[in-house]
Amino acid sequence: MKLDKNTGLVLEGGGMRGVFTSGVLDAFMKYECYFPYVVAVSAGACNSVSYMSRQPRRARYFNIDMLEKYDYISIKNLLMQGSIFVPNILYERLPNEIVPFDYQAYKENQATFEVVTTNCLTGRAEYLTEKDDVKRLNAIIKASSSLPYVAQITDVDGIPMLDGGITDSIPVQRAIETGHPVNVVVLTRNRGFRSSEPDVKVPKFLYKQYPRLRVALSHHVEVYNEQLEMIERMEDWGEVIVIRPQKPMEVDRLCRDTEKLERLYEEGYNEGELFCLSLQSK
Repeated sequence: MKLDKNTGLVLEGGGMRGVFTSGVLDAFMKYECYFPYVVAVSAGACNSVSYMSRQPRRARYFNIDMLEKYDYISIKNLLMQGSIFVPNILYERLPNEIVPFDYQAYKENQATFEVVTTNCLTGRAEYLTEKDDVKRLNAIIKASSSLPYVAQITDVDGIPMLDGGITDSIPVQRAIETGHPVNVVVLTRNRGFRSSEPDVKVPKFLYKQYPRLRVALSHHVEVYNEQLEMIERMEDWGEVIVIRPQKPMEVDRLCRDTEKLERLYEEGYNEGELFCLSLQSK
């Protein structure tokens, strides 16, 4: 495989399972493995901004070290403020003060970086990019990570947005459509995984202003499992390279166990390193 203009990097979300992705991306940075096109969803987007700004271990520090210190995932916060996340910490203090994001390096990066969000009005995926406006970039990342039911809707350009994983959890088709037929896909589940959660019709009192969003939410699991099946077929046919955890996941979407998170990060780093070494050997 050769990293050229036809090559894309596709990053799944998964909440705290995304620590695996941060490990993969840190290995990529160690070996200077950079892609001309990156499309990311939810936690994948949160982790990949540090890859786009060339800041190794920043995402790991953000996800593991700062989780315990700042307690930014909290059921208490959901009850008090309507969001399980503490947005002031996640999207303001952490990137601007505590673990500063290198906006200049990000801006100078010539690679295309797209973030998947779900448009609440249309119930469809949006693929957004931003290199100049810091506030808009933060809004896009926040929207892509705004999990339904436990996080608040985020406005981007005056449009209500939620988690991109609702409509396009693994945006490999988007990568192909944008001219990148060869893709590396980073997943946060082991091969063979399928969600056993039932799809449930969303009642009208939830998101009552957004009927098309309710439809999308009502079919989310079905669509996700279909995407997983598609990725495995493409992998078997040699159409994509997949980097994924090798064992069933012990970390859930909202995990706060830093020991489990550290193990998952190390697994991601090791898998990313194996990929980079395989490139060098060819």
